[in-house]
Amino acid sequence: MTAIKHALQRDIFTPNDERLLSIVNVCKAGKKKKNCFLCATVTTERPVQVKVVKVKKSDKGDFYKRQMAWELRDLTEVDAKDANKENPEFDLHFEKVYRWVASSTAEKNSFISCIWKLNQRYLRKKVEFVNVSPQLLEELPKAEESVPSGESQIVAGGDEDALDDYQELNAREEQDIESMMEVCEYAISNAEAFAEKLSRELQVLDGANIQSIMASEKQVNILMQLLDQALAEVDNIEGKLLSYEEMLQSVKEQMDQISQSNRLIQISNTNNGKLLDEIQFLVNYMDLSKGHIKALQEGDLSSPKGIEACINASEALSQCMNVALKPGHEKLMAVKQQQHLFSELRDAFARRLTNHLNNVFVHQGHDQSSTLSQHTAELTLPKHSPLHRDLLRYAKLMEWLKNTQREKYEGLSRTYVDYMTRLYEREIKDFFEVAKIKMAGTSKDGKGKFATLPRKESALKQETESLHGSSGKLTGSTSSLNKLAVSSSNSRRSQSSSLLDMGNMSASDLDVADRTRFDKIFEQVLSELEPLCLAEQDFISKFFKLQQNPTLAQGENVDDSDGAVHSRPPSEQRHSISEKDMVRMMMNKIFQSIETELNSLIALGDKIDSFNSLYMLVKMSHHVWTAENVDPASYLSTTLGNVLVTVKRNFDKCISGQIRQMEEVKISKKSKVGLLPFVTGFEEFAKLAEAIFRNAERRGDLDKAYIKLIRAVFNNVEKVANESQKTPRDVVMMENFHHIFSTLSSLKISCLEAERKEAKQKYTEHLQSYVINSLGQPLEKLNHFFEGVEARVAQGVREEEVSYQLAFNKQELRKVIKEYPGKEVKKGLDNLYKKVDKHLCEEENLLQVVWHSMQDEFIRQYKHFEGLINRCYPGSGITMEFTIQDMLEYFSSIAQSH
Repeated sequence: MTAIKHALQRDIFTPNDERLLSIVNVCKAGKKKKNCFLCATVTTERPVQVKVVKVKKSDKGDFYKRQMAWELRDLTEVDAKDANKENPEFDLHFEKVYRWVASSTAEKNSFISCIWKLNQRYLRKKVEFVNVSPQLLEELPKAEESVPSGESQIVAGGDEDALDDYQELNAREEQDIESMMEVCEYAISNAEAFAEKLSRELQVLDGANIQSIMASEKQVNILMQLLDQALAEVDNIEGKLLSYEEMLQSVKEQMDQISQSNRLIQISNTNNGKLLDEIQFLVNYMDLSKGHIKALQEGDLSSPKGIEACINASEALSQCMNVALKPGHEKLMAVKQQQHLFSELRDAFARRLTNHLNNVFVHQGHDQSSTLSQHTAELTLPKHSPLHRDLLRYAKLMEWLKNTQREKYEGLSRTYVDYMTRLYEREIKDFFEVAKIKMAGTSKDGKGKFATLPRKESALKQETESLHGSSGKLTGSTSSLNKLAVSSSNSRRSQSSSLLDMGNMSASDLDVADRTRFDKIFEQVLSELEPLCLAEQDFISKFFKLQQNPTLAQGENVDDSDGAVHSRPPSEQRHSISEKDMVRMMMNKIFQSIETELNSLIALGDKIDSFNSLYMLVKMSHHVWTAENVDPASYLSTTLGNVLVTVKRNFDKCISGQIRQMEEVKISKKSKVGLLPFVTGFEEFAKLAEAIFRNAERRGDLDKAYIKLIRAVFNNVEKVANESQKTPRDVVMMENFHHIFSTLSSLKISCLEAERKEAKQKYTEHLQSYVINSLGQPLEKLNHFFEGVEARVAQGVREEEVSYQLAFNKQELRKVIKEYPGKEVKKGLDNLYKKVDKHLCEEENLLQVVWHSMQDEFIRQYKHFEGLINRCYPGSGITMEFTIQDMLEYFSSIAQSH
């Protein structure tokens, strides 16, 4: 079997880079004549592939060939048929079941054992072994001893690595085996006989070896003596080593004692060092100098040096109190005493600081009130920069108070807010009193542009007082303000302006000075309020340290719409409120009267003149835009934004009022209409609005108002034209739309470009309609005659046959023409000129335009009549009594004579 295995390895598997690990001689069950070999092989390259190869001898019998191969991973089951009795049969389950009969049970067992080891080593999917003895799957069977030693070493080694220990024969070994096989002629043909011969020769060699060993007995005895001597020396050396070991053991014990002593000394030094570090830490971080203690207890909070010393001492105290103690420090008596000392210093200094700042608020307030009288008669607000400058010296102490004594900090903030609320409320009311009286003093007498509804002195005075509210009179300047009130009470003014009022006056009558004065007053009010609010908000942020990250506000909440800060129950405290919201709440409380006073001032301005809403809208929009650029969430931006809504509402109300007044216009039935007052009023309104809204942020609001007003003007012009009895409808439409077109063309308002084109179209249409209708009157019969001629032609009568119609023959034509000689035509045109002159108004100066249009239309009609005569009465020689040149002279002379 070894020779066959060697031959198969050399001829079949080595060329394919495979190693043969086990071989079994088998035949198919029931067909014992056809023998073949099943070989278990692995590849020499990685990854290793394990196969079961079927090898069969060729038909000629001189070489082996590879017939079939299966991958071991495709093997699902190995069935040995019987695990207790020797049985050469076994089955291999691949895609189908292959039944084999081995030449011997030993070969079968060896092959199955090799398959089991390969499966355990290389495959993840384990093959199922059925009817196989457990001893066979753990170690090689005893029957394998009969297998040649070379095969046994390959297949059934002591461990799994035997599969990898297989080595091919080298060249010398192959040469020796070949030379040995050449000596025996039947080495290949009868392998068993050759193997028996080799076995006999091996036994002969073993016997020779044994005889050689027995012959060398003397040398063996000598060797044994030497070994005994060596053993004696070993025993001697072992005794010495034992003595040395005892000596070393005593030294080891001494060294252990020394090491233990050193370790205790090192631990003691380490503990002492750590204790020193802890003491040094507590001394460095929990010791407050006597100077700091004295500053906290007795430091002068009114001088700059004393404030600086208190600031340094408070910061040092905070560092000592906030030091991060290590576990166990808080149990030390010294630490407890220091913490108690720090707490007492903190509480005492917080009380002293709170009392001092309260006194500072009161003292500064008295100084501020003493200077209030200087601003009462002027439209200015007192500046609080000195108060802010003095208080900002305490900003760091306020921050310390905020971090250490939150309750006292919040109490100080409430005290400041309450005090400043009263101070600002008094200043702002006085300031707005002056502004209202100055605004009320801008009205004129009954001859001015606003004097459509005269009022008595007492009525104006009462109205002014009602608008001022119940704020009382100004302190320190009662006499001067009363003089202003008396002068304003002598003036008379309408409650509102309108496009109708403006249309009834010339541009020189429009008192622009009043509105300009109002605009300046309103701008000054806003300009005074803006820096006041910004300065106060900046001071609050810096003094109360509210410009950092959001914090927890304790004990405060916003209950009212005015943003006031109120106390809350303990259960509802500790809500998260951003510091920006805190600033806004304080500002809302301090300046709670600003929005009310602004709305009152706006109401007064709107009542004096509704067109003041235009000025207020522009100014307020600009200040809101400026405030939003600085801080969109600031108190000033929010308040001005709310007031801007009121101003915009008044502006819309003003526009709606103008439209309503247009709709209520009544035209006298006995008088000529001419230019409607709201048409000229729209022109003046547009000029005023364009001057006010130049480069304004709220231009879009004006454009929307323009669209509403112009559409109302268009609709009401048509309404008045339809209702007019004295003036023809075309004249009313022509004149007013001509004026509207001229106004829009001169102002060049981009949003009204479509309306400008529409106005031009309406003006042109009604001018043409008026000219055509008016020209029918001087030549009425001639016009009727030729209209009849055109009607016959339209009914299907040929033009050259019209003269045969009884009513339109040549004699009738000559009769009609004779009725209109040159003198009659001129007389009729002169009457027409006078009639047109009566219809048209002098403001628009359209008489010459209309007269020239009538001339062109008359010439067109003359040429049309001549064409009809030439076509319908050919060869008749009938012509008009006057020529085109005569008509031109008539029109020219009539125009010059008037």
